[in-house]
This record gives sequence, C-alpha cells and structure tokens, in this order.
Amino acid sequence: MIASWGRAGSSRAEMLHTARCRLERLLDHQPVETTLYSLSESPPAAPDRRTDERYLSLFRVGTMKVGDRPELCLIRNVSAGGMMIRPYSPIATGTHLSVELKHGQPISGTVLWTKDDCIGVTFDRPIDVLALLSAEEGPKPRMPRVEVDCPVSIRFETAVHHARAVDISQGGAKIECRSPLPLGPEVVVSIAGLDPCLAIVRWRREDSYGITFNRVLSLAVLVAWLREQRGEIRAAG
Repeated sequence: MIASWGRAGSSRAEMLHTARCRLERLLDHQPVETTLYSLSESPPAAPDRRTDERYLSLFRVGTMKVGDRPELCLIRNVSAGGMMIRPYSPIATGTHLSVELKHGQPISGTVLWTKDDCIGVTFDRPIDVLALLSAEEGPKPRMPRVEVDCPVSIRFETAVHHARAVDISQGGAKIECRSPLPLGPEVVVSIAGLDPCLAIVRWRREDSYGITFNRVLSLAVLVAWLREQRGEIRAAG
C-alpha cells in the first residue's frame, strides 16, 4: 500500500513538473508581465500608462486585509519601501491596510496614491526584499523578477552588442538594446559579477528583448549578486 502511494505521488509530481516546464517554454516566447521586485527603498510610483495589452499578466496573488475585511489582490511591484497592488474593490488614499507576502507574516502600510485600477502602498517599516525572495517556497508559475540597472554585453558570433539589463530572474533577463539582436540562435550573455552564460533571445518589443538562460541560475548565486548590486546602489546614494 505504501509503495503504491509512493508511485502515485511520484507520478503526480512528475506530471506537475512536466506541466510547469511546458508552461515555461510557452511563456518564454512572449513578453510576460509578472510581479517585479525592486531593491529601491522607495515605494513604487504611480504608472504613467496602463499595462500594454499585448503582454500576458501573471501577477502574484496576495491576501490583503482592510480593517477586519480580508480580500485578495494582485501584487504588481514590491520594493523595500512599499508595493503597487491591484485590489478588487475601491480603496481610498490614506487607508491603512496589511498584505501577506509570506504565509503568516502580514506587512502593514498606508495607501499613498490611487490610479486607474492600482494603488500604491508605503510600508510602515522597510522590508528586506532579498530575504523575502530567499524564503519563497513551493512551485511558482514564473521565477521572480528583480528590477536592476546594469550593463550587459551580448555576443553573437563575432559581433558584441552592448545593452542594459532592466530586470533579471534565475531563468533569464529583460534587456534594452539599441542595436538589433537575432531571435532564436544561441548568444553569450555577460553581466559583471556573474559568469558568462549561453542564452537565447526569445522576443522583442521595440528596443526591449527577453532573454532565456540555457542554465538556470541558482537562487543563492542570484541573491548574492543582488546583494552586491544593493550595496552599490546604497553607496552611490
């Protein structure tokens, strides 16, 4: 009986892993707007435009509590100082609320602004975004993206293109490059502080490109690199 349950559990785990891999491959070929994490200590500013409808949205779902009323919300951006969320009911500026980013650990804040279907929340106390990412467990539809601003070089055959990375995850990066990059063939991506890696340019929107690494970065390596980036930001500020 125990062996039978073990086989069923393994089969179910394999099916979930296969389904997730298929979803990842499907999403790699198009721009996907997911929850964006930032190392900034300021709360996210109001967006200057609505989300591009050409982008598929897969935002993280959060549990929000306004007074004694629990609700679900979509989390668009998270920084050390606050977050941008999309609630499912109107919430006025100045409202005090809490959002659960980690199970059993709600974070309190105040609504700073409202615009269209989003609100900006400033936290009562800053949070450690990297600790939040390191503590995430369980399957995720997409690996978390973290906002960055650093130079990157893309080598294809003998040509080297200079660009800037605007966000990064364990599985890839979004970059901005003024010179056209080839879609499909392997390229070599070099980012200071990380080992050069083989990757594929999956999609393009004007000067923005989505790149998938051929080998997933370990979370420990990515978090250590992000800590260095955070130190540089603080030193520059």
